[in-house]
Order: sequence, then structure tokens, then C-alpha cells
Amino acid sequence: MRAVNDLGRPLEGALWMAGAGLSFVGVNGIVRYLGTELPAAQSAFIRFGFGLLFLLPALWAMRGMRFGPGVGQMFLGRGALHVVAVIMWFYAMARVPVAEMAAIAFLGPVMVLVIGGLLLGEGLGARRVAAVLVAVVGGLIVLRPGVRELSLGHLSQLGATIFFAMSYIIAKRLSREASASSIVAVLSVTVTVGLLPLAVAQWQPVRWEQCAWLAAVAALATLGHYAMAKAFRAAPLAVTQPVTFLQLIWAALLGLLAFGEPVEPWVLAGGALIILAISVNTWAEARRERATPALVEDP
Repeated sequence: MRAVNDLGRPLEGALWMAGAGLSFVGVNGIVRYLGTELPAAQSAFIRFGFGLLFLLPALWAMRGMRFGPGVGQMFLGRGALHVVAVIMWFYAMARVPVAEMAAIAFLGPVMVLVIGGLLLGEGLGARRVAAVLVAVVGGLIVLRPGVRELSLGHLSQLGATIFFAMSYIIAKRLSREASASSIVAVLSVTVTVGLLPLAVAQWQPVRWEQCAWLAAVAALATLGHYAMAKAFRAAPLAVTQPVTFLQLIWAALLGLLAFGEPVEPWVLAGGALIILAISVNTWAEARRERATPALVEDP
């Protein structure tokens, strides 16, 4: 077991986390490029359908596996939350600037802190409350309500972030009962099945290039989660968490170069404040040997 003050392999961890960020920005860029031609539920269904292909080895390894009482309900509950979250995310991504999407998504770990503190008995000490308040200020800087009109896309991304956070909390509970590969594989199955009737109800003709792009989304998302797992194994969160700020920089550059979206200093400042709050809290909890992985869930 790594000692509390052991930084492990910090350069390796930082590089893996930077790679994860690039993969997730690629996901955002492709979905932004595809736009609104396909309904959000249909795009999400096709993406998760391709994702199942990458998880076939894990699904095969699970054959005959048995779980304890109540685990099935948690799997189904997480799947339902994720279905809502990914539909909201796909809807927002086609309508909100890439950098703003990335900045709002960084509020996910803050919501995990709040939900974990209130529902899982982890407590909300002074440090956690301070981190949440600073991150909320960062979120307000990004969104600037009252200064500009918030679109349905912004509200949809906020909703997606909340549902992703609740899904992650259930994943924490499931980690006591099932392996990480099982949790990911079952989630992909339940989300694909849950999205199927919603996608069929509003199905639109799909061109082969749209399928190819959504397959690339599935591949990049899988690669991103793999790189993130490698980062966590190489170095503690106190090292890898600040690297996530690069994701916001790359998202801003992608929006500028690919879609002509102006780089908003307010978005960068607010996103930096959110990441700073989470990073400081992560570092403090890591020193107390009870760090909670502050993940940003991606579809």
C-alpha cells in the first residue's frame, strides 16, 4: 500500500491524466460537431451500443457471476440515473460551447462531496463546506446568471452533472460488492437497454459517417476512462487532480479553432476556481488517508 506522503510516479500519473483529458475533450468535440441532426437519446444509444463491443471481454468474464442481495437494484438504479444524465449531456453538448461544458462538468466532484456527506454519512466538515462554497462561486462565474440569459442547454448540462454525481455515489457503494470491470460493463448494458425505447420512439435515419463518429466517441470515452484508471494507479489524487485543468484549456482551444467559439476569460477563471477547490480538498483528504476519487463522469 502506498504511504500517505508517497507521490508514487508523479510524471507518469500526470501524463496518463493529461491523456484522459485529451480523450474526453475529443468526445466533446465530436458530439459538438455532430450537432442536433440526431435526437439526443438516439445519439446516446448508438454511442453506448458501440461501447458494448469494447466491453464484450468483460461481459463474457462475468458469466455465471452472482451478486449479493440488493446489488441488482443498485445496478438498475444507477443505470436509470445514467440514462437521464447521458440524454441531458448529449442535448447540452450540441448547444453549449465546449469550454463551458467542460467547466460545468467540473462541478460533478462538488456534488459528490455534498451527496456523499448528506446521504452516505461521510459528513460535511468545515473544509468540505469551504471547498463546496468556493466551487459554487466558480460555477456562478462560469454561468453568470443575471448577467446573461441561461439557455436550456446550460440547464441541461447542470442537470446531467447532478445525475452523473448520483450515479457515481451508487458506484462507490457497488465497489464493495463487485469489481470495477463488472460495474462498468453492467452500466453499459443497463444504459443501452434503457435508451433503446427512447431512441426508437424518435428514431431518425442515420448516415454511415454519423455511426463512424459515434463509434469514435465510444472508443475515446473507453480510452479516457482507461487512462484515468492508470493515472490513479501511478500517483495519488493530490498529484493527478490539478492536471485536469488542462482539459479546460484544451476544450477552450478546440472550441476556438474548430467551432469559432470565443475564449471566455470568465469561463477559464471560474473553471480554474472549481478545480482549485476540489484539488485542495483532495490533497487535504489524501493526507488523512481517506481521499475520495474526484471523477468527472463522461458519457
